[in-house]
Amino acid sequence: MLRIGEFTDTFLPIVDGVGRVVQAYSETLCKMGHQVTVVAPMYDTGFQGGFPFELVDYVGNSVPGMKQYKVGEAILDAHYRKRIRMIELDVIHAHSPFTAGSEALRLAAVRKLPLVATFHSKYYDDFLKATKSESIAKMGVKLVVSFYNRCDEVWAVGKNTADVLRAYGYEGDIQVMPNGATFRTASRTDVEEVNRRWHLGEEPLILFVGQMDWKKNILTVLEACAELKKQGTPFRLLLAGQGMDMNDITEKIHELNIQDRAEQIGHITDASLLDALYDRASVFAFPSLYDASPMVVREAAVMGTPSVMVRASTAAEVIRDGENGFLCENDPKDLARVISEALKDPERLERIGQNARDTIPVPWEKVLETAVERYERLIALGKEGKLKDKRKRML
Repeated sequence: MLRIGEFTDTFLPIVDGVGRVVQAYSETLCKMGHQVTVVAPMYDTGFQGGFPFELVDYVGNSVPGMKQYKVGEAILDAHYRKRIRMIELDVIHAHSPFTAGSEALRLAAVRKLPLVATFHSKYYDDFLKATKSESIAKMGVKLVVSFYNRCDEVWAVGKNTADVLRAYGYEGDIQVMPNGATFRTASRTDVEEVNRRWHLGEEPLILFVGQMDWKKNILTVLEACAELKKQGTPFRLLLAGQGMDMNDITEKIHELNIQDRAEQIGHITDASLLDALYDRASVFAFPSLYDASPMVVREAAVMGTPSVMVRASTAAEVIRDGENGFLCENDPKDLARVISEALKDPERLERIGQNARDTIPVPWEKVLETAVERYERLIALGKEGKLKDKRKRML
């Protein structure tokens, strides 16, 4: 049995991509017989029981402009310090280079433990959007690379994602550790509830799930749907999620005159209802140029729903055009063309959806068997004194 610390800046009840990966890691590792402690900012002071893992959270403050997220310095929280001192760990895994990552570095240095870090996101894009300054964004990327340089092993969620980290300036080895998926089926009752709640009728459903943030290329989805409406293609568009641009997205829906076809439905916390949305959807429209290895594409594939993604984007690494999904150019008219052609041939669409289910999602258990092997290797190297000292001792 390993004692593993999973450190993240986003966690329940905020279930963005990274938070969901950490939740899946933690639950699956516990099922495999390991002991897991999740360290994250405090998001909810309500009842937190029922987890198979230990959750040790610390006081966090809302991020300006992104109130759904929290950041905080764990070392400044006396209650956190007392709790973490009582927990034994064999290996630490950081899923963020920011405040949770800093605490992972500190604890790994103090306890002389091996530290793994996963690179999940295109941080340059985040810095640029937040600061509107290329020079500040480049400085931020340097700090990110500095963090990964101080880790014993670095993982990326895909080959294209690893290439992004190398483009940032990281020169060390990178292990590709893809995200997994939980295999489930949607109940007919839940699908009927989706139809009833959002008055879907018999029209094809185009679904988007993710942050309501323009960086996800949502404008391309909306403009493509405006083009589909102009062509007379029957469809409904549902956008599930929350984020800083929700109001602007609503305004754009009205500006494009697709309010009778498109609707934001907010953050879906019920996993069964989300499964039913994926199952009901004809296509999953996800033209993001920002995402690395999006969980939502795997979740859609589990339900047999193919994704439409931008050709050569980092997110589209798993898509083979016309086989297990669809690729388009980064252009609303081309996205509309691809969706329109897909909807015209339901039998082909169903076949491609089945291929998506067969080829894209990998069970979390299989992914984490490999992860545990790498954890064990690092622990052994650490005990033998063979890990390079990449960290200064931090108090």
